[in-house]
Amino acid sequence: MTTSPTVKPPKAPEGLEAYRPPASMLKGTHGDVIWYRDLDSNSPACLANARSNELVVHLSESVHGKPIAVSGIIALPKKARPAGGYPVISWAHGTVGCADHCAPSRDVVDGEAHRFNVFPHALLNKFLDRGWAVVMTDYEGLGTEGPHPYLLGKSQARGILDIVRAARQLHPELSDQFAIVGHSQGGQAALFGAHHAPEWTPELTLHGVAAMAPASAIGTLVTLACEGEEPSEGNAFVALFLTGALAGDPSIKLEEVLAPEALKVYHHVEERGRIRLGSKEDSWGKLTGKQLLRSDKSASRDALFKQFRAMHPNLSIQAPIRISQALADQRVNAALTTVLVEQLKETNGDDKVTYRPYVLVPSAPDPELGIHFGLITRDSDEVTNWLAGLLPNVE
Repeated sequence: MTTSPTVKPPKAPEGLEAYRPPASMLKGTHGDVIWYRDLDSNSPACLANARSNELVVHLSESVHGKPIAVSGIIALPKKARPAGGYPVISWAHGTVGCADHCAPSRDVVDGEAHRFNVFPHALLNKFLDRGWAVVMTDYEGLGTEGPHPYLLGKSQARGILDIVRAARQLHPELSDQFAIVGHSQGGQAALFGAHHAPEWTPELTLHGVAAMAPASAIGTLVTLACEGEEPSEGNAFVALFLTGALAGDPSIKLEEVLAPEALKVYHHVEERGRIRLGSKEDSWGKLTGKQLLRSDKSASRDALFKQFRAMHPNLSIQAPIRISQALADQRVNAALTTVLVEQLKETNGDDKVTYRPYVLVPSAPDPELGIHFGLITRDSDEVTNWLAGLLPNVE
């Protein structure tokens, strides 16, 4: 893989065709650019403080070694290029669902996931103002063809890392120095990205990973959901967890793990974003805990929970780790994050892990976002300063 190819990659076609490159183009090394194009300046996917915003579709590899296309965004800062090149932040986004139309690079103002996709922009614009390039993966199968393996660590890690390679291939002015930042699903994904970075992208130097409200203890969350006696919109997450487990172990048979009621609506995961997937009218939100998984033992059930356990992000990581969490968060439980922090300290050493809990986080006006997303706003200055202490100086 080279950072400055002799022949510039082709421009991507307009519209959704850009997300469907032909199989003949899925050749090369992971991170190689398949094609790219400028994003429409009016697109809500653009970062306002960027000099340029590009859609990039690059080559990656599934966890089973299959060549795949993955999409994302490259945003360049307005500051003059520093002597060593622009450091890079690889942003890992939070849960939007598994439906392709929810991908951040495909965002539209009236889209189902628009509120979730644009909320982090204020933080990402801060990164650009510091003179850091920002790259934002959509993840495998979100935007591009195939299922999105939600919370499947290796899959998400490859998206986070390969887009840095792709950005450097298009823009040699980007340095090989980078950091990873993510929120919620992306917080968990960021930790996996940091874990896999030394072997997947050895030419890059990771200076730190910041995980905001990272998802963890997935097996425990599923067990608790199955005990619920009332319908809950939160059951949408169980459906999403399944997509990652199935991608991790294709031998799992849905009919052996899903209760009949859940099996009937499982197909919604590829059609609806997280909010509509949790509908109490006609989707996973109408189910009680007893209607989620079959309780009888089977090889598929054992394999399913093995995959759930593998999603827990207690990982060996060479770079400094920062975890932040709102203690009143109703989406990611602070007690579970505290356990994760202690595990990460035991695995990596106390001096490698910084934990920043917030007692009060202003909730956003939108009740669907609230404290969980408010953490991004509250933590933005502190996490930016933490990163500035680790990344090369660009002044």
